[in-house]
Amino acid sequence: MKMSMSYESVMSRKTEIMRASIGIEYDKYELEGIGFDYEGLMSDTVYHMEEITAIQRETGVGNTPLVELKNITRLVREISEPGKGARIFLKDEAANPSGSFKDRRASISVARAKELGYRGVIAATSGNYGAAVASQAMKRGLKCIVIQECYDSTGTGQPEILEKARACEAYGAEVAQLTVGPELFYYFLILLEETGYFNASLYTPFAIAGIESLGFEIAQQSRRVIGKDPDFVLATHAGGGNLTGTARGLIKAGADKTSVIGVSVDLSGLHMASDRDFNRKSFTTGHTGFGIPFAVFPDRSDVPRNAARPLRYMDRYLLVKQGEVFYVTEMLARLEGLQRGPAGNTSLTAAIALAKELPKDSTIVVQETEYTGAGKAPSAQLTFARKNGVKVIRGDPLTDDVPGKVIAIPENPSQIMYTELGLDRLRESYIRELIKRQILPSERDLDYLAQELRLTTDETARLIKEVSR
Repeated sequence: MKMSMSYESVMSRKTEIMRASIGIEYDKYELEGIGFDYEGLMSDTVYHMEEITAIQRETGVGNTPLVELKNITRLVREISEPGKGARIFLKDEAANPSGSFKDRRASISVARAKELGYRGVIAATSGNYGAAVASQAMKRGLKCIVIQECYDSTGTGQPEILEKARACEAYGAEVAQLTVGPELFYYFLILLEETGYFNASLYTPFAIAGIESLGFEIAQQSRRVIGKDPDFVLATHAGGGNLTGTARGLIKAGADKTSVIGVSVDLSGLHMASDRDFNRKSFTTGHTGFGIPFAVFPDRSDVPRNAARPLRYMDRYLLVKQGEVFYVTEMLARLEGLQRGPAGNTSLTAAIALAKELPKDSTIVVQETEYTGAGKAPSAQLTFARKNGVKVIRGDPLTDDVPGKVIAIPENPSQIMYTELGLDRLRESYIRELIKRQILPSERDLDYLAQELRLTTDETARLIKEVSR
């Protein structure tokens, strides 16, 4: 009997569709109350580090270089107080097959799909991950479909997203492009059900495990190159998987004293599901429109339980401005001879600002770069911004930048700054999100929430009481 394709009918079947498309019985990890056995889910469903590394080496993923940015470090020291100016290193993930760290995520997901006998894989993504899944699928002989939220209601698409679509198609994927709105998940479910393909979601344990090798490599390479574990690792934060996987890999390598810092572009005031705002943001990922919602309510993802849990691993959360990232992108090309895309340069921007505060013997690792291309270049993004009524000026980003209205490019490197978003504020928002969804935490939930928020159970109980008033 033919299934109904109405929105209500498809959404009512989402649990069954997901179960068939992932091969994980999420129900067995649910605890009494609101929690679930996160470590049990991760340990039961993923491979050991040696196996992850072997799988990735089969398709040319990983073992990317750790590069010291000597010229940028020298510049930072020139604009810092005497004795300040930490050494900055870059993990050059653009050396992966499709040009980003997302190959690590895709490699394990696609290998798992092949192992379980799926004929193909599907990913819903703005692009980099889609290209990675497509590349890895071709290497493993599987079909691939990528679903993109690509256009506004006028049919206008951002140059960065269109660039990524071309990459997906180049690797042989079928690309389904949608306008911005709630239908993405609906069509994702329909295609999973109709094809019987594997759900190569960004948020499965397989995807997070793939990034663990990145954190593990950073620790190993830092010991060889620097002679110690890095003091800080900065990860561009969107959905949380990048930071979660990197932190878990560092911990598995014994670098548990390294501070892990999330970084996002400040796009506050822009609604990510708004047709009007869609083309007014010059960054398609790595911004607060993803970073904050996924930090305070991770289970908004396309799987029953999100394996990306950023608040469990984040030591600090820093925000930078759009113009600063464009400026640093040019700086990286001009001073270090590295032309790389915008995502990793978000973390590099914060690294430059942070390095000015730290002693010279401190070390910062920016944990990823990505490939660049015509649609990703600052010139393309800024031209597109102007066409959408956004002013591009030279000025002080801290005071002049207004998301969706003004992009302020720094006039000199001393204007590269960051603002700190306190973790306590995010923790409060996490509890508020639960209450908003009519989930009032009880005493039985304290242990789980304490792990989620990196607090003691007493601190968690006090926070719940304060927020519930």
